[in-house]
Amino acid sequence: MSMITTSRQEGTEIVELNRGVTNALDLELVRELTRVIRRIKDDSKIRGAVLTSANDKFFSIGFDLPHLYGLPAEEFEIFYRSFNQACLELYTLPIPTVAAITGHAVAGGCILALCCDQRLIAYGRKLMGLNEIKLGVPVPYLADRVLHELVGVRTASEIMEIGEFYAAQKALEMGMVDKVLPQETVLDESVKRACALGASPSKAFAMIKRNRVEQVESQVLSCLDEKTEGFLDCWFSDQARARLKEAIEKF
Repeated sequence: MSMITTSRQEGTEIVELNRGVTNALDLELVRELTRVIRRIKDDSKIRGAVLTSANDKFFSIGFDLPHLYGLPAEEFEIFYRSFNQACLELYTLPIPTVAAITGHAVAGGCILALCCDQRLIAYGRKLMGLNEIKLGVPVPYLADRVLHELVGVRTASEIMEIGEFYAAQKALEMGMVDKVLPQETVLDESVKRACALGASPSKAFAMIKRNRVEQVESQVLSCLDEKTEGFLDCWFSDQARARLKEAIEKF
């Protein structure tokens, strides 16, 4: 059963995460998202993409902790590498991408949003942030590099080292999102923005975006195995095991 629904408006592909209320990320969802991204990349008729949720409570809660916690190391590594691959392909997609954030986008869900070119979020208590440090693991290296590029060293350090979740207006002030809008307009405005950017000459846009993302991509690929091993060491450490177990009880 598909956990992603897609539709198209004026050349913009709308990609809705649709795995229950929380859109918790497991291997099946990550692999399906990767397939969708690759299909979009190969379809010359698609000029832009919007990533959103099928519900207004969660964009995505991030990793499916209750499921992933008990996986043996080999299986978790497969998931983690697949997640990073999906994020990298989204980040480097050569067309404009917009995250329409109508619900909470935290941890891995926040990372997916950060990998889009622009982020529009709904007013109110729609939380966004990276709480990995509170779980005893580092922020994945791709997200670390993207966040530094987006908000600068000082703000990125605060976001990752404190691990708080921020309401929409604070996320705007910190530079994590581009605009705060009424709930009912977020998706429509995101599609309009993707369509407007997608109307630009495609080769020129792709080159401009490539120039922006290639340094981060190169940094990530140059030490992917090393950073993956570091994350796995933390994930299976005693400290993280205890913190993850506490988080699962609140999941």
